[in-house]
Order: sequence, then C-alpha cells, then structure tokens
Amino acid sequence: MSATVEFARMNGLGNKILVVDMRGRPDKVTPAAAIALNADPQTEFDQIMAIHDPKADGTDAFIDILNSDGSKAQACGNGTRCVVQALAAETGRKAFTFQTVAGILNAVEHEDGTISVDMGRPVFDWDKIPLVEEFHDTSRIELQIGPIDNPVLHSPSAMSMGNPHAIFWVDRDVMSYDLARFGPLLENHPMFPERANITLAQVTSPTSMTTRTWERGAGLTLACGSAACSAAVSAARTGRTGRMVTINVASAKPPATLSIEWRERDDHVIMTGPAEWEWSGRLDPSTGLWSRDGTQEAGAR
Repeated sequence: MSATVEFARMNGLGNKILVVDMRGRPDKVTPAAAIALNADPQTEFDQIMAIHDPKADGTDAFIDILNSDGSKAQACGNGTRCVVQALAAETGRKAFTFQTVAGILNAVEHEDGTISVDMGRPVFDWDKIPLVEEFHDTSRIELQIGPIDNPVLHSPSAMSMGNPHAIFWVDRDVMSYDLARFGPLLENHPMFPERANITLAQVTSPTSMTTRTWERGAGLTLACGSAACSAAVSAARTGRTGRMVTINVASAKPPATLSIEWRERDDHVIMTGPAEWEWSGRLDPSTGLWSRDGTQEAGAR
C-alpha cells in the first residue's frame, strides 16, 4: 500500500476544505496528520472530507470529517459540496448518496455548477442537540454573554443539523461583533456538552439574512454550511422569515450566498451553493506530510 493518497485543496464559499481520497484503504486520516496539515499555511483548512469505501448498501461513499484541531465533525455542508464536485469531475455523474456519522446525505450537481445537498431534518430536542439543561422550547434558550443588565449576545436558538448549533440574533452588522473573543467562550460553554457552532445572524428581509460563524473545532471560518442551514431553519421557526431564504455569508471572500429551503413536505433542509477546486497533491494520512502536483513543493515536515 502506498504511504500517500490523493487530495484536493477546495473551498465552499471560502470555507477551506481538503478532500482526501481514502478509497481502497483500511486506515484513516489521523488527528495528528490533520493538526500538522492545518499548521501549514498552504494546507490550512476548516474541515477534511475523507472519502472512504461505502459501508451501507445504496451509498456511494462513507465520508469521515475532521476539524482543524483533529476532532471529529458530524456534518459539513460546504465540504459535502466539494466532495460532490470532485466526484462529479471524476465520474461524470451528477447525483450521489453519502453516509456520515450524522446519517445519509443526498446531493446533486446542477447544470450551472451549483450543488444542492439534502442535509436531512433538523433536531430541536434539548437532549439530542445536546444541551445539559432541559428546555421545553429550544427556539430561545437562556444563555448570554456580557453584563447581566446589558448583554452583548443573549437568548440564542439552539438546534442540531447533524452537529450542535446556537444562533444568536443581532440587529446590526454581524462583522461589528468581536466573535473571535466571544466564540471560544460560547463554543465551550457548559451548556453544550459536545461544544457548539456559534452563529451571529441578522435578518435583513423575510427572505434574506446575513450570518457569521465561529465553528466548533475550527474557530473563525469564512463560511459554514450547516450553520447557514441552522440559521435559516431557526429564523423560520421563530417567525423571522419564511422557509426559503438566501443566506449572505458576511465573512466569505468575496461575499457570497447560499440558498436554503426548509422543505415543508418532509422537513428536510436543502442547501444550494457553489464549490471551487484550487489545487491537488498527495499526502500521508498518518503524518500529514504532503506534496503538490507538478511541483517540488512539500510541507508538514
């Protein structure tokens, strides 16, 4: 067995993704390799999407997802779009079914190059998000940061979109908040036993909103697909918008949008947006040592 595997540096709305081809191999990308890859500016990432041979009948692949700190992630919508684009280019197919630890995901690439991912049904039960404290209504939970009489952020909507999310509603530009300061405190708040993704959301119309996310295990990120889905669902759930919204991802470079539909007939959340290939190479899934195709360039030594 070769020590190295093929990988591609990609992005979804700037969300930095490494798609790693682990098909035909029994091993996995190790946390140590993930940490080493993230430490190199050229391979720094938000998520690794490792494509493994399918484990379940009727699926095309099992996707193992790692955060930049080496921890496991249950879902990554932007990363899933990158996997679809990579496999569509390889196979000529347009529709795929993936298995993740969060469940089965169906995805399709459209003629215009955008990709729709069925992210499944949102989860609102407090013990399944999970939270440590029981809340009958998780659309508004008791949590705040800042002075008691004048909190900076408060009363988020909590839910799971395969991974735990807290959506804080704000009434001014999401980029004006010091999320780099508040994000780590909220991600690791005792309320969230499995930590949480923290999103600031500003509703700008009944069909649009702007978001910015501190991602669990990755920190400040240019975009987070499951967070956009959670913000859209939470906005509809609380009557702030309808069930179809455009998410303006404020931190994406350049600013970009996702279309989210919380489908009424089956409660599934459909996310549609772009993916972009940047470059490809080979890496050692055990150590993180990598090389770039067509060059002598290498890193993570």
